[in-house]
Order: sequence, then structure tokens, then C-alpha cells
Amino acid sequence: MRSLPRGLSVVAVVTALVAAGCATGSGSGPTEQIVLAAGQELGSFNPVNGYGEQGVSPLYDGLYRPQADTDDVVPDLVPALAADAPEPVGPHRWRIPLRSGVTFSDGSSLDSADVVATYAAVKDPAVASEISTNLQAVVAVTADGPDAVVVETTTAADPRPYLLLSILPSEKVESGPAADWAVNTEPVGTGPYRLESLRPDQAVLVARDDYWAEAPEIKRIVYTYTPDDNTRAQRLVAGEVDGANLPPRLVDSIAGDDVRTVAVQSADWRGVALPAGNAFTADPQARLAMNLAVDRDAMVRDVLAGKASPASTPVASVYGDAYEPGAQFGFDAARAAAILDEAGWRAGPDGRREKDGVPASFELLYNAADTVRRDLAVAFAAAMRPLGVEVRTRGTSWDEIDTRFGDSAVLLGGGSTPYSIDSQVYDTLHTRVPESSIYSNPGNFTAPGLDDLLERARESATGPQKDELYRRIQSTYVTAPSHVFLVFLDHSYGYRDRGWRHPAPILEPHSHGVSWGPWWNLAAWRR
Repeated sequence: MRSLPRGLSVVAVVTALVAAGCATGSGSGPTEQIVLAAGQELGSFNPVNGYGEQGVSPLYDGLYRPQADTDDVVPDLVPALAADAPEPVGPHRWRIPLRSGVTFSDGSSLDSADVVATYAAVKDPAVASEISTNLQAVVAVTADGPDAVVVETTTAADPRPYLLLSILPSEKVESGPAADWAVNTEPVGTGPYRLESLRPDQAVLVARDDYWAEAPEIKRIVYTYTPDDNTRAQRLVAGEVDGANLPPRLVDSIAGDDVRTVAVQSADWRGVALPAGNAFTADPQARLAMNLAVDRDAMVRDVLAGKASPASTPVASVYGDAYEPGAQFGFDAARAAAILDEAGWRAGPDGRREKDGVPASFELLYNAADTVRRDLAVAFAAAMRPLGVEVRTRGTSWDEIDTRFGDSAVLLGGGSTPYSIDSQVYDTLHTRVPESSIYSNPGNFTAPGLDDLLERARESATGPQKDELYRRIQSTYVTAPSHVFLVFLDHSYGYRDRGWRHPAPILEPHSHGVSWGPWWNLAAWRR
């Protein structure tokens, strides 16, 4: 974790972090409740469309779940609905026994048909799952009797990072688009909580008495939809809620005796994806120069209040032996200018560069509702100005952004599946393929030899050879970068300490909010 609150030790964070209010039940003893202000809309509880994709959800379980004691390592992936580790049964094939005695919140029992149906739905084009590209490595999941499944993948690597998907009852799997399924608002899972009520402004979850593992002591979770950052902060300070996710500068402003803060490391990168339809950004030398012209350390310090780390590639130092420390862009404005001069992008009398009458200029779009992306976009534009490159920032909707990747740069985020380095890197850097997401390498730029290295690394078994391939991938990438990666964010949270003992936060994916942070495993909280 980073940026611990004043006077708060790591031990204190681990043993007494956040926030639960106590309400008294009528005639049945005390009821424990926690109220959390969520910045994201409530609902969309469909795992086939990405809810709980990384094995973290109060409503669902996957075959495996992440487990760690700190946020500076890639978590172990331990059995949840699986009864044991995957057993190799052939090339790229694993048998996974299922835990017995597990029931869904509707009373039905878990069996292999539920696992098969959930994974098949993600792969079904008619379902239009938003996470289908994240599970490309899964070829098939088939039943091996009612109590086990066999998973076939395209890789010799550990399959568990692809087996975190939350499992639905087969009866709840529909054939139409996932966005229209009933479970979006009426979830049915094997998790420790069930949905009691849902309104646009509030979701209430209650603990299940029939949960297969130890019963939660937090009996009631209330999520209140509060989209405005400042309003979430005010509600936390006023004691109306017990916790909230907040932007880094705002979270620092509310720290005090009653409200504490924590910043959790993540593999969630932010960077500038560059378009092929602009002559300047299509020039490999221009992309190299822009990477050298960004002072990432200053960006971390001045824009994100220290709650981030510099990013030159999508591989963070948390990946250990697979991380290449030499493949980083240092801030070198003089070299950046020299590269542009040599490439023919010359500065005119007003300092702005052009080549053959084409200006070194492009638009940079960002999601207008995201203040962190806005601030990073503005900081990037300011860094380009002394280089003679004009960057015009504009906040807009994702609906427009999704149609503009060909001619506009976009302030993107990534790292949705960080517990597999293959997933973290491949789609972001590889040449686009027919099933690629629109967010995967939008400019379709790839350094010479990089595709081959990415394919070999993804197919390799976990171990030193795979680590070496990823170090080569990073070294190759920085010779001809496709993006300008900026930072890996720390996700920041404010909370009230009520004396609970619970697991420390773990390394987080791109997804964050009050389903993560100190609250990622509420079922494990104990007095």
C-alpha cells in the first residue's frame, strides 16, 4: 500500500482498517451494517458481462479467487468453487474438481453444468459479452461428470487466471445479449451475500445463512450511488457513509482524526493511445519522441499526489522477474527534440512543428466524467507544448470515443486482468486480430519482431523462460512504442475505522471502487 495516513502503521491498516456501522435488529440481536458510497451505477450484476471478473464479488464465486497479504505482489489464486488445484490431463488440458455442498442463492446446487454454461456464454457471439476477448485463451470448458470440469486452453501456462469468472446457475444463462439478461438486476450466485433490494440510488445486500464457507459477520452491505466525487467526500466527512473511493488529491483533503485514507497498488495503467489516421502520430519517431518528452515522475507527484508509479510499458514492477527495469523511458526533452528534427518535423517561427506542410498536432479525447483522466490528459498536452507538438484535449462520452480511435488519440486505461501477465500485455501490444476489442492497440502499431515474442510468451509455461520472453518484449517495445504509457495508478479510498479485523487490500485490476480497496473481502471481516 502507498500513502498511509498520518500516524497509521501497516499493521493498523491490516488489522483495523475500515468502516462498519452497527444497527440494532428488532428482537434478533445486533445487526452489523456497512454503508459505502459508490461512484459507479448500481446493477449490471451479470458476470458474463464482466461483473466480478477477477474473482472478487460479494454475490458470486469463481472456480478460483485471489489471495494475498499485501498489495505489492501478484496474488496467489486459491480454490473457491474448485475443490483443488488444476490437474494436468493432457497438453493444454486441466481437470478441475468442484467443491461439494455449494448452493446458489436461489437454493439450487452447483454442478459442472453451471460452469460449462457460464463459460460457453462468454464465448457465444450472440451473447455479445464485454469480456469475451479476456477469455480468448480458453478454448473449451466441458463437464467430466457432475462434479468436475475439463478446461482446454491455447497456452501451457497456469490456467487459473482464466478461471476467476463468477459462475451462474445454468438456468439463468440466456441466449440473447448479456446486457439484457435478468441477472443484471436479479443476481443469483454462490457468494456470501444475496441482493435484497435494488433502486437506482441504492443496492442492499444481506448475508446468506446457507453460504458454503464461514458465515460473514458483516450482515448487511448498503451501496449508495453517489457519482460526484465531491459529494462522496462530503458524505464521508459528515458520517453519512462509512467509505468511498475518491480521486487522489481529493482523498488527501479529507484525511483527519475521523476519516482515514489508504492508497492501494494496482496494475491499472493510464496512457495515451495514438491513432493511425494522423500523420504525426503514425510516425514511429514521433511516438518515440513523445515518450521521451513526458516527465512521468513529475506527473505522479504533481497530478496524482504521489499515488501512482511511472509506466513506460504495460508491465509493472510487481511482475518480478518478468519486469525489465532497463525498458523505461527517462525524461529527456533534448533527445526528444533531436529525434523530431532528424525525422523532418521541424519547428517554425512560432515553435510549432510541421513536416511537408502537415502540423504536429492531434486531438486527445478523454471520458469527461473521469477527473483523473482529464488531469492526465491536460498534463500530457502541457508536456508536449515545449516540444512544439499541439495536443488539443477534449472531454466527451465513451459513445463518441468508441468511434474516433482512427483519427484521435484517447486517454485510455488498462489492466483489467492483471493476475495473468499474458492477459495484461498481449491484447495491448499485439497487432490487432479480428476478435480484438476496440481498445486493444487502437493504432495497430507494433515494433518489428514484437508479435512473435508476444505469441511465444503467451504459449509458454509459467517459469524462467516465460519471464525472459517478457523482458525481451519490453526491450523490443520501447524501440518503437505504440502508446505513451504514463502511470500505474494507486486506487485511493477514504474510510472510517470501526475496529474490524480483516484482510489487507490486494493488488487491484483496472476495476476498482467500493467492491475493492479495504472492502474486497467483506465476508472475512471479524470483530
